[in-house]
Amino acid sequence: MTEAALDRHEATSLTQLTLRRFFRHRMALLSIGVQALVIFSAAFAPLSPYGPTEQMPSNDLMPPSLDHWFGTDDLGRDVFTRTLYGGRISIVVGLAATALSLLVGVVVGALAGYFGGWLDNLLMRITDAFLSLPSLFVLILISTVLRDMPHSALRNSVWIVVVVIAVLSWMWPARLIRGAFLSMRHHEFVIAAESVGVGDWRIMLRHILPNSVGLIIVQATLSVGSAIIVESGLSYLGFGVQPPTPSWGNLLATAQVYALRAPWLMVFPGLMIFITTMSVNHIGDGLRDAFDPFSVR
Repeated sequence: MTEAALDRHEATSLTQLTLRRFFRHRMALLSIGVQALVIFSAAFAPLSPYGPTEQMPSNDLMPPSLDHWFGTDDLGRDVFTRTLYGGRISIVVGLAATALSLLVGVVVGALAGYFGGWLDNLLMRITDAFLSLPSLFVLILISTVLRDMPHSALRNSVWIVVVVIAVLSWMWPARLIRGAFLSMRHHEFVIAAESVGVGDWRIMLRHILPNSVGLIIVQATLSVGSAIIVESGLSYLGFGVQPPTPSWGNLLATAQVYALRAPWLMVFPGLMIFITTMSVNHIGDGLRDAFDPFSVR
């Protein structure tokens, strides 16, 4: 068997082993179904007979019924429709903020872990400086400053929330990737590549980074849930996505006034946040067990 065939066989066997380990994690499989249902319902939110900002004052604060599955709010808007549209915002913010934070974190961690020396010290001191910042205060401050800028596109922009969350969440991926690169920097396959004249960037991209994919995927799944919670918290405090654009966070903020009179206003958005973050975290647990050959469940 040729060397290329051996590599393909090894890759196939490793993939099969990873999938087999993941499929043993029942909660992860159940969470995939739940998460698919959440994403599917959010994607097809426009099929609802009601608009997310459509007001029916005569139907204000109606309890859940066959016509309004999640009831209506103080302006007669259908809570089910607004919850679905809010899911679109919250999920997009979670995915985009995670992608941006991972991009920055992987680059910083890879450079620090591979080259070491003064570059490692510099990048890690910057990382430590960001870690020492009071997250909630800085999130609110950055969000407020960006919204006060004269450019109209920055007002009530979902991407402001994405950038704000990513700015203060790239440090953990950076530390994890740095540790992975430090541990693999002196492995035999890296030394062998260096001995035949392979360049540093090619070693990083073709040899070390692919061996860190499992760690990156696990960190990504866990970061999505965290980003959704942060977005919800910012919107709840009035510094995230602003009404009338619905998000799960600002739906909860609006509902607090009617907590006793119309509890369904806060139950359903809160339940969606709980279900989404829990399912994402269980998927992350399953991926961690699948990619770690030494884990014991």
